[in-house]
Amino acid sequence: MSVKRDSFSVSITVGAYGSAFGAAAVAADFSVLQACLLSLLLFSGASQFAVVGVIAAGGTPLNAIATSTLLGTRNGLYGLRLAPLLKLRGWKRVVAAQITIDESIGVALAQKDEDQMRKGFWYTGFGVFVFWNLFTLAGALGAQAIGNPSAWGLDAAVPAAFLGLLWPRLSDRKSWVLSGFAILLALTLTPIVPAGIPIISCTALAIIIGWRK
Repeated sequence: MSVKRDSFSVSITVGAYGSAFGAAAVAADFSVLQACLLSLLLFSGASQFAVVGVIAAGGTPLNAIATSTLLGTRNGLYGLRLAPLLKLRGWKRVVAAQITIDESIGVALAQKDEDQMRKGFWYTGFGVFVFWNLFTLAGALGAQAIGNPSAWGLDAAVPAAFLGLLWPRLSDRKSWVLSGFAILLALTLTPIVPAGIPIISCTALAIIIGWRK
């Protein structure tokens, strides 16, 4: 399968998931414009859902930013991995940083030679960016058009989206054990700490366990 076909299939599949974010953002009382700006400027699915989830649960903007930042640190590590391959300078580095996501890195590293890896990165990064933003707008407008999103169950979109992002990554016993401990920690902390802290604590737990490995 060609790198263009790989990139397009990933882009349209992941990008379509932006509709869930748009609906979830409106359900959390974000405006359509705010939802679209989050996708345009932040452009990191897990981090975007974290912002919406924390705010929807009554958390402060500071908690939302902290949670989103912790989840987004992996993109910086991706950049370190791809920098020797891309060898970019100036404004091109800024553009590349914006589209450095799980999918662009995944498609790039799946290719057999450096030229195809570079193409996989750019094609997938731009493809997901375009489709994600278009579907965010569609999801936000659709949720706004139906009235009260909670009455349609769209307030459950955030936890459902997180589950959808997490499930494919549970590929070994260690991942399942870590997930179990994270669930217990979140359930324990939720009644006694402000919104957003349980997610931050679970992220810290993953970092600690990963570092000890």
